[in-house]
Amino acid sequence: MDSSAIFSFSAFSCYLIAAIAVIARLFHPKGPNLKIVLSFACIAIVFHAMGLSSRLFVGDQINFNLPNVIALVSLVISAVVSITAIKYKLNLLLPVAYVFAGLWQLSLVVLPVTETISLSASKMALVSHITLALVAYCILVIANLYAFQVTYINQKLKTKNLAAVNHLPPLMQVENQLFMILATGTLCLFISDVTGFIFLDSFLDKSYAHKTVLSLIALALYCVTLWGHFKQGWRGHKVLLLITSATLILTLSYFGSRFVKEFLIT
Repeated sequence: MDSSAIFSFSAFSCYLIAAIAVIARLFHPKGPNLKIVLSFACIAIVFHAMGLSSRLFVGDQINFNLPNVIALVSLVISAVVSITAIKYKLNLLLPVAYVFAGLWQLSLVVLPVTETISLSASKMALVSHITLALVAYCILVIANLYAFQVTYINQKLKTKNLAAVNHLPPLMQVENQLFMILATGTLCLFISDVTGFIFLDSFLDKSYAHKTVLSLIALALYCVTLWGHFKQGWRGHKVLLLITSATLILTLSYFGSRFVKEFLIT
């Protein structure tokens, strides 16, 4: 087992312990023990980053194959929700982020090595566009997780099941955070698409047209959601459906064809 596999398996183990520590005390009056949860999460994130760096940077090349991109996205999401959990209660989000990141780290140990898709670090316009697109995607996935949390809290409050939400933050606080995060992610996605149109000649090529169209559809859905909330007062299941639909479309835009090329076509 090489060093990157050892790092990945160590990250998986620590993510798993952190997730179990949250789930085991999810409905406890005092909630999970954040010191234990975040301690193991931090160790997992360090191992995750070390393993990813050995795969991502190969000489003067950046290896942006699909497994590495997903590992990078899960690393950013895990780090962000862990930092945010220091101040805000994210008991529903933490196990989701940790379980996904951990399972993907485990999959990297057993997945066959795919063909390297290198991206020269000297191609700064393309690197900047991809980096901004990934940042936008991470933020919007976190917004989607927040939307699920808002819907859950709202549903429990409607059924007067207060015991199920005592360990969670107030509904209005989470909802305000949701739309702040959604607006930030939408702005990043908009800038990413604009820079793609301006600086990348291949942005409108036939081979990339489906990605561009799907990304623009997702952007439109996010904008409609923000407009609907601030102008029409949309919330609840309608917002969750729109955000989830947009996130699925954006995921298909970023990863759909690459999954087919790297795993299904041999």
